[in-house]
Amino acid sequence: MLCNASSSPIASRPSATKRIERLVLDFTNFEWISFDCYGTLIDWESGILGYLRPLFERNGRNLSDAEILNLYSEFEPREQSGKYRSYREVLASVVRDFARELRFEATEAETNGLSGSICKWHPFADTVPALRYLHSRCKLAIVSNIDDDLFAYSAQQLTVPLQCVVTAQQAQSYKPSAKNFELLLEKIAVPRSRLLHVAESLYHDVGPANLLGITSVWVNRRQGKEAAASRLAAAKPDLEVPDLDSLVELVAQSGLPLKPNFDRGDRM
Repeated sequence: MLCNASSSPIASRPSATKRIERLVLDFTNFEWISFDCYGTLIDWESGILGYLRPLFERNGRNLSDAEILNLYSEFEPREQSGKYRSYREVLASVVRDFARELRFEATEAETNGLSGSICKWHPFADTVPALRYLHSRCKLAIVSNIDDDLFAYSAQQLTVPLQCVVTAQQAQSYKPSAKNFELLLEKIAVPRSRLLHVAESLYHDVGPANLLGITSVWVNRRQGKEAAASRLAAAKPDLEVPDLDSLVELVAQSGLPLKPNFDRGDRM
C-alpha cells in the first residue's frame, strides 16, 4: 500500500493553538509515533452507540448516549481484566453485561454483533490527513486493544502505511498492561526516548506510558461531552491537544524534516 503523503501540514484553525495545554514538545527528538486506534483514530463511540442504541430500543430500553458510554466504560475494562480472551469474546461479554444490567435477554447473534460492527466504524475526519502528514516525518505504529482480524478492517480505512502494529492478541493482554507497550518497544528496537505515543485514553494509554517513561500526547476528544467510553484516570500526559489537526500544526511548527526516502512508500 503506497503512501500519498504530502509535505504540507493540514490547514490549521486559528483557535487550535490556544486550546493546546501544557508544554510544547520538541518533536525532532522522535523517530516513531505510535497511536491508540479506537477512540483516537477510529470513532469508536459512534460505532458503539450505533450498535447498542437500536439493540436497547428493540428491547424497550431507552438510555441516553451518556448513560450508555458510562456503563461501557465500566464493563469493558472489567471484561478485559483477568486471563486473556479475544476482543470478540470481550465485546460479547460486554453486551451480556448490558443485558443483565437492563434486564433483557440478548440472543447469541446480538451478543456477537458488537464486534461484527467494527467493520463499519469510521475514522475521525482529521485522522487520515494527519497520518499522511506524520508518515512523511516519522515511522508510524499502532498499539490497540483489538484482535488482528478485526484491526484489518480498520487498517483499510486508515489507508496510510504502518510500520508496526501491536494488538492485544499479539501481546495476550489488554492496555493498560505495560506488556503491550513493551512488545512495541521490542518490535521497533529504538530507545523509548525516540518514541512518542498519541492516544485519547488517559486510562489505557497515558498511564502505562508514564510508567514506562514514554512521552505521551493526550488527544482530548472528550471536550464538552458528558461521558466517554474510556474510563477516566489521573494520569498526566506530556502534551494535551483537542484533535489531530492541532498535533500536526505543532509538528509542522517544530521543523521536523521529511524522513529519508519517505516518498517511495512503506508497507505494513
